[in-house]
Amino acid sequence: MYSCRWFTWAMIFTCAGYLCRAHADDAKDAKDLARRDARIKPADRRHWSYLPVKRPAPPKVKDSKWVRNPIDAFVLARLEMKGWKPAPPAEPHAWLRRVHLDVTGLPPTIAEQDAFLKNPTPAAMDAVVKDLLSRPTYGERWGRHWLDVVRYAETAGYERDAIKPSVWRYRDYVIKAVNDDKPYDRFLLEQLAGDELDSLPSPPRGRGAGGEGDAAQSLVALGFNRLGPWDDEPADPKEDRFDQLDDIVNATSLVFMGTTLACARCHDHKFEALTQHDYYRMVAIFNPLDRPRNGRQERDLPVGTRAQIDRYIERERQIGALLQKAPKGKPTPELQAQIARLRAKTPDLPRGYFLHEPATKTPETHLLIRGKATRPGPKVLPGMPTVLVAKQPTFPPPGKYTSLRRLTLAKWLASPEHPLTARVMANRIWHYHFGVGIVRTPNDFGVMGQPPTHPELLDWLAAEFVAPTSPERQRGGSSPPTLERGAGWSMKHLHYLILTSNTYRMSKRWHADQGKADPENKLLWRFPYKRLEVEAIRDSALFVSGQLNTKMYGPSMYPEVPKEALAGSSDPDRIWKKFDEKEASRRTVYAFIKRSFVVPLLETLDLCDTTRPNDQRLTTTVAPQALTLFNGTFVNRQAKHFAARLRKEAGADPDRQIERAYRLALCRPPTASERAVLRDFLGRQSLEQMCRVVFNLNEFAYAD
Repeated sequence: MYSCRWFTWAMIFTCAGYLCRAHADDAKDAKDLARRDARIKPADRRHWSYLPVKRPAPPKVKDSKWVRNPIDAFVLARLEMKGWKPAPPAEPHAWLRRVHLDVTGLPPTIAEQDAFLKNPTPAAMDAVVKDLLSRPTYGERWGRHWLDVVRYAETAGYERDAIKPSVWRYRDYVIKAVNDDKPYDRFLLEQLAGDELDSLPSPPRGRGAGGEGDAAQSLVALGFNRLGPWDDEPADPKEDRFDQLDDIVNATSLVFMGTTLACARCHDHKFEALTQHDYYRMVAIFNPLDRPRNGRQERDLPVGTRAQIDRYIERERQIGALLQKAPKGKPTPELQAQIARLRAKTPDLPRGYFLHEPATKTPETHLLIRGKATRPGPKVLPGMPTVLVAKQPTFPPPGKYTSLRRLTLAKWLASPEHPLTARVMANRIWHYHFGVGIVRTPNDFGVMGQPPTHPELLDWLAAEFVAPTSPERQRGGSSPPTLERGAGWSMKHLHYLILTSNTYRMSKRWHADQGKADPENKLLWRFPYKRLEVEAIRDSALFVSGQLNTKMYGPSMYPEVPKEALAGSSDPDRIWKKFDEKEASRRTVYAFIKRSFVVPLLETLDLCDTTRPNDQRLTTTVAPQALTLFNGTFVNRQAKHFAARLRKEAGADPDRQIERAYRLALCRPPTASERAVLRDFLGRQSLEQMCRVVFNLNEFAYAD
């Protein structure tokens, strides 16, 4: 890098002039916008992910006995084309641990192991899957996956990194929605336009209804639009306003469409058929939103039905009027009694953290030249990316409370005919089960993303997701019993099909020839290796040690952090609350996520970046991981609890202690050589040290 002394001020100003100068391609008026739309050609619309989803027929295969449902037929057909065979099935104990960790993030108990291993038939395996999908721990596990995708954190980032009030309710909403198997189309609608759903029917009872009420939950779901970082003291408020809108547009396009639309903020997308006009059409949809706050102080809002909120607002107005009458701001006993009566008549409402539309007039949106808020260009109307629509939809006039623009977008995305929505979500579910998606770039289904390894399988999954077929229509083998399901969009239905397939039941056994030809296992000739996320590793340690606190929902807990990690702060008590072991032993999904200070254990084991939508976790292998897991306070504490549990349940016999430790942590008995090594180890070291060793086995951090 050159030192700045190489450049004169004249040279710097000249370069700045070139950079700021108008470009021939900058949009100047409506004609320029139309010219941009005309760049989208029929060939662009023929990209594989923009074509309508059509349900392909499962292919015929030679080894039809291996096929339990259509997933197996699609996978096996590709293998048979090469003359390959799928790996043999995993050992029953290995499959049981795999599916428990995959669905709930926790290992099976010894009682569950014994019950299954007595008769590990396909019917018993199906029953295990159905049971796991009905447990509350399923929502805690799979809700965390969704929180990765939507950039969930509980602080705003930047210098002050202020707490987002009541944002934990969004996390709880996600866990409840996943557990209730809320239809994914409704799940999408609530997060984009929960305040505009008054005219739409509620989801079927048992699939997302209930709890605090549909209206309240729909408003809490709107937190999706407010999860990104926020600068409470920006240098340029106008620029910051569009940075917030950019965050929402980027998250919406990546999460629900697998489309990198935000790359078109400053210019037409360099690689995809997405124009700058397309980007600002989407900005126009979200432009009416505003951030509730008092100066730099963020505010949450009441949640409930429209009538409940109106009554609450009127109550607050009346209380405010009474307080103005109070002498010197101190209400008299009579005023206090009046205020108490008002509060009793209209109770407080739960609070939610979301953006709202406070203005009665919908603001205009302009394309920004080079993406700069100080250089507004031609006016832009709300709309969808040109490449995805034959004709732009008509947006309704504003309603009484909102512009209804987000509802129009959400209904378009939730349409069964949308080419991307079901494909993207089906791929995400596959990705979390197998460690890689059928499309290995889950947030990018464009030309720069990777093409699907099994395109027909992806389309079949997407079609089945939207409109599930009856068992009689599924080809191949005996159809497993299906979960109860409504009109479609059931995530549990896709889980069940995947988890009961023979594809999922394969072992990880290596095949030299197939491994040499396909080292990345793209054709799925064996089950892939995947390391557990930090949440599953931490939760499993708590579960095995007997210390897991199963309390669900509510404000977040604060895991213990080393004092050294807080030593550099001028106010450590403000950054992190006092450690309470019982509360901190809750599942990791309930841990407080602070953007400027991540719990060292979580950061070391690859917690995702919360500033952007995350399609997949990094899996690094670095020295601090070994040091943290072997010498860290958390693991040492759990090793002590684990040892105490072994003494209580296995007595003082070293062989029984070793046996029970392996059954609890690894779901299998130790081999003869492992037993001999650990018996010798216990002759020289404490039981606590042996438990620490068990927690550090590779097998503990991998599903099987």
